[in-house]
Amino acid sequence: MDDHIFSVGEANSLLPQLEVFLTQIQKARRFLYEIREEIQKARAKADFGGGSPKGPSYLKSLEFIIKRLEKIQSMGVLVKDIERGLCDFPFMRDGEMVYLCWKLGESEVEWWHSTDTGFSGRKHLDHDE
Repeated sequence: MDDHIFSVGEANSLLPQLEVFLTQIQKARRFLYEIREEIQKARAKADFGGGSPKGPSYLKSLEFIIKRLEKIQSMGVLVKDIERGLCDFPFMRDGEMVYLCWKLGESEVEWWHSTDTGFSGRKHLDHDE
């Protein structure tokens, strides 16, 4: 869905799936964080045949995150921040390309921002400039 332009309804219809994917990504990311020290030690000893029993789980988690992000991207959604679960949806507002902006935990898409301001420039959809 390259260059897909969303309606608010289309974006909202994807939220249940995005919630699942982003929650799974965050869980896998937490696991990677938990084992980071062990993996760093194994990486430091790699030239000497080092390794870690957590190595296969580490790689599977990385692959899982990548596949989930690719699925989200194939939907035409832009993931802006994994930790916050922040996503943008290309949207035409008054003839201008902007992004609908949604964050994990929000019940529906209610915000937008220009393509160059990001999350800090969010405005409510009902807000007129």
